[in-house]
Amino acid sequence: MAERNKYLIPGIALLIGLVVGGLGGYFSASAILGPGGVQTDTLKAGFIYVGPIGDIGWTHAHEQARLYLEQKFDWFDSEYAELVPEAQTGSYIDNFIANGADVVFTTSFGYMDYTQTSATSHPDKLFFHCSGYKRSPNMGTYFAEFHQLYFLNGMLAGALTKTDHIGYVAAFLIPEVVRHLNAFILGARYVNPSVTLHVRVINAWFDPTAARLAAQSMVSTDNVDVLAFTEDSSSIVEYAQNQVDIGNNTLYAFAHYSPMLEFGHNVTVSGQLVRWEVIYEDILSKVYAGAYNTTNLGDVDYWWMLKEKAVELGADFGVPINPVYQTELEAISAKDPITNATTNVYDLVLALNDYMATERVLFEPFTGPINLQNGSLWLGDGVRATGMDILGMDFYLEGVDPLAPAI
Repeated sequence: MAERNKYLIPGIALLIGLVVGGLGGYFSASAILGPGGVQTDTLKAGFIYVGPIGDIGWTHAHEQARLYLEQKFDWFDSEYAELVPEAQTGSYIDNFIANGADVVFTTSFGYMDYTQTSATSHPDKLFFHCSGYKRSPNMGTYFAEFHQLYFLNGMLAGALTKTDHIGYVAAFLIPEVVRHLNAFILGARYVNPSVTLHVRVINAWFDPTAARLAAQSMVSTDNVDVLAFTEDSSSIVEYAQNQVDIGNNTLYAFAHYSPMLEFGHNVTVSGQLVRWEVIYEDILSKVYAGAYNTTNLGDVDYWWMLKEKAVELGADFGVPINPVYQTELEAISAKDPITNATTNVYDLVLALNDYMATERVLFEPFTGPINLQNGSLWLGDGVRATGMDILGMDFYLEGVDPLAPAI
């Protein structure tokens, strides 16, 4: 099965690719647009998905964006293929093009090389690869990044835990996931320095059974009462809600990629949600207008977050924090890192969310002082991590359980 993440590659190759391509919207200027292209009356796109559209996670979020775009633009048509193995990427792309596709989106890291080969074979078509780093004149890249939201959700976790043990179920220990769990423990320890983060790895993006068993293991073995995860189902949220319903445990959980409040009304505190439609709408509008064409995508790399409204804090869209926890969170004090004023966790999470959504990005979670897992200094006081530090993160930070699986 294909793996979607962009960092299952040697670190040096990753960094070189990012330096050459740039990261639009956060670490560098926005993508450079070339002059012209041909506007057509209609535009058709094909979407290649790594998982099932009903996974309530990564693929589901991409599919919801595709459906949104079909409703929004009367000039846009599309088709999709789900559960596509890496080795078959090229044949699916060929089928899309035979059916009239002008643009092809491939939504898994493992599709990257196959997409590039197809882009070379079809120089008159446009290609966009999600989560990769290779680009060419007719192939761009895009991604919606979550580390800002994981820090905020970590703050909520640190405030609510009663055991000081929180858990993270990781799909794979690659840099995307590692930086997210590191941001999560940073946020937790910002409001509660006693917190320890426990980690389980399931080696799958979509495996509801494995995810549930990993959560159960941490609850029973490590006294965990807060659960975050990188797995494309609502399995962990449902498990947490079930435990509360039967009176076994008081557990807290966070949605991932898609809204999950409906699966755990009493346990879903918040979450990290993606709005792929924001990125897709920008790309497709520029393709349709002729701003993006088959000669100028080599520098087009979307790296969009809160500022660009490509991601959103919430248990559901429009619900940044589950209101059942508002009173408890308002009773816990915390210091605003920007103003140094004392406030409460509820208000501070919302304030930091706003700071990171500004044009200047007033707050960056990976700002020192920050220690490595062994207690040695990683970033000095006031020093912001560089883009390369964040993107290639392959180490744990202070607060991660010393028994966590090796990276």
